[in-house]
Amino acid sequence: MEHIPLLQALILGIVEGLTEFLPISSTGHLILAGDLLNFNDDRGKLFEIVIQFGAILAVVWEYRQRIAGIFGGVFNDAGARKFIINIAIAFMPLAVLGLLFGKIIKAHLFQPVPVALAFIVGGFVILWAEKREHVVRVNSVEELSMLDAVKLGFAQAMALIPGTSRSGSTIIGGLLFGLSRKAATEFSFFLAIPTLTLATFYELYKERALLNADDLGMWVVGFVAAFVSAFLCVRWLLRFISHHDFTPFAWYRIAFGIVVIATWHFGIVDWTNH
Repeated sequence: MEHIPLLQALILGIVEGLTEFLPISSTGHLILAGDLLNFNDDRGKLFEIVIQFGAILAVVWEYRQRIAGIFGGVFNDAGARKFIINIAIAFMPLAVLGLLFGKIIKAHLFQPVPVALAFIVGGFVILWAEKREHVVRVNSVEELSMLDAVKLGFAQAMALIPGTSRSGSTIIGGLLFGLSRKAATEFSFFLAIPTLTLATFYELYKERALLNADDLGMWVVGFVAAFVSAFLCVRWLLRFISHHDFTPFAWYRIAFGIVVIATWHFGIVDWTNH
């Protein structure tokens, strides 16, 4: 992978942006897309980290006024302090469990077939969650308690299993814990900012030996593609959930996972050898 075509960088950037904040797993899609594009070695993984940060900045831009208000009021607004504390609490389970089990998970589960199985299982979990009676007790992220933050943090930690979906785990967990669709979705957006930002810089530091100025062009293309597509996707999702539930995403996950398993089983795509 001496020279990665810019078209591949563009495709993966769009895939990252469109899937990072939907309950369909960006990691799973990138593993599968990278497998198909033969873009799954160590430098490919580093590229995924770079473009992930583009998607994060899309959320920061979309919520820039609320974020500025929160940090501006941290010294004189109890609500702002409570919000920051809740985000910090919710971040911790994924951070701790990731440090403890991250290497084991990457060694055994970052493969197309386990990812496809996680897609299918996650789809059925969403269907089950949507069929339950949804009693809303939290209508906005500002109403979350510390206990809510702890529970949402452990829900997000389920995304350590590739194909599960960080946003999906947080959103569906939020629905099960009594959050409105908007509150659950927005909290998943806000929680993504420290979670993915710290993960990005941590991985960049670990893989700094792979940094190469020759790759700057593909990074820029992928970063911009991820930012633009994520920005459009976040705005679309907020409109979508005001009138729909998450059932369509569940059926998409199941169908997508079945296609991957079927193409592997019948030898159409030899996923494990890509």
